[in-house]
Parts: sequence; structure tokens; C-alpha cells
Amino acid sequence: MKYSKEFKEEAVKLSDEVGTKKACQQLGLPYFTVADWRKDRKSYEKHISELSPSEQEKRIIELERELDEIKKANEILKDTLGFFAKDRKK
Repeated sequence: MKYSKEFKEEAVKLSDEVGTKKACQQLGLPYFTVADWRKDRKSYEKHISELSPSEQEKRIIELERELDEIKKANEILKDTLGFFAKDRKK
């Protein structure tokens, strides 16, 4: 099964708060799924911490641009969905 990035982040946060085993039980996930997500987060954080401040700044700008593009795409999708939903009611 494929999980969204947001779900993974929330699952990892929960595991930080209550422990991996308990978080897995609450979410109905296999232990090693959340354990792998935690490991991925640690390697990402390590990678980010190895960047120089100027590289981090560039990465932040890049991610902010990407976020803006995603927000615009979501607005277009919402408008399109509204258009088709309105059309179906007729």
C-alpha cells in the first residue's frame, strides 16, 4: 500500500511521542514500516545538516517555489472539480 507523505510524517511524529511499537498498533501498520520511515527521516536530516548555510538557503528557495507550484495546481484542480460538479447537476 502507498501512503501519502503527510501520513508518513504524522505517523513518525506519533512514534516520536508514544514509541514506534505503540504507534504501529494504533495505526494498524507493521512495525518495520514505521521504523523504515523513521530511518528515512534520520538520513534526510543528516543530509540536510551536511549542506552549507548557502546551500540550505538555495534548497529552501527551491522548495518554496515547488510549494507555490503545487498550491497553484491544487487551485486549478479545485476549480476544475467545481466546474464538472456544477455541470453534472444540470
